[in-house]
Amino acid sequence: MSADKVINLRRGRDRGENLAERIYAQLKQDIFEFRLLPGDRFSENEIAERMEVSRTPVREALFRLQREGYVEVLYRSGWQVRPFDFKSFEDLYDIRIILETAAVKRLCEHETPPAPLSDLKRIWLVPAAERLTDGVTVSALDERFHEMLVEATGNSEMAQMHHAVTERIRIVRRLDFTKPPRIEATYIEHGKILRAVLQRRADQAQLLLKSHIEESKAEVRKITVHMLHTARRGQQ
Repeated sequence: MSADKVINLRRGRDRGENLAERIYAQLKQDIFEFRLLPGDRFSENEIAERMEVSRTPVREALFRLQREGYVEVLYRSGWQVRPFDFKSFEDLYDIRIILETAAVKRLCEHETPPAPLSDLKRIWLVPAAERLTDGVTVSALDERFHEMLVEATGNSEMAQMHHAVTERIRIVRRLDFTKPPRIEATYIEHGKILRAVLQRRADQAQLLLKSHIEESKAEVRKITVHMLHTARRGQQ
């Protein structure tokens, strides 16, 4: 095979991968924004026609979303946005509590605060006037706050487990940052947790962290139910 043919094949493959990535990102955003509702059914052809692409990159994008738990394939009847299972989400939040409270206990046992805590101080222990207000940005920072607490323990297996849980609840967790009061509350609560860890007050840090996650879980359920109801009414 000539060098030109090899280059053309690679370019074609790269274009296909980029197209599948774009379709994946768009479908995921449609699910996150409730343009595709839990339980909605669709075919590969419908997505391909809507996005004006072939079925191949659509199928690649859908299989990726399936691996991440956002859609499921239906035998001989296309695809479906995976229905919300609040019990499953709440179980995952409970796993977060177990992992994160164990992490802060271990962090409080360190005589010298691990380096990642200094990064968290610069983000969360800031004057009220310097706090960010964009929900998308704060949502991403919140996710990293909790992941960094676990990563700072140095236990890579625990960090991997926590990251897997984080991936699975992201679709609902981000809703906690659609209301300004929740953004402000996140700064306040993260600050209290971080100070307790830095002062090596393990019991207080664990209690604050558990309450913080429980509050987030309750808010997310309430907001999700409301947004689903509103989205379904809009489709009628």
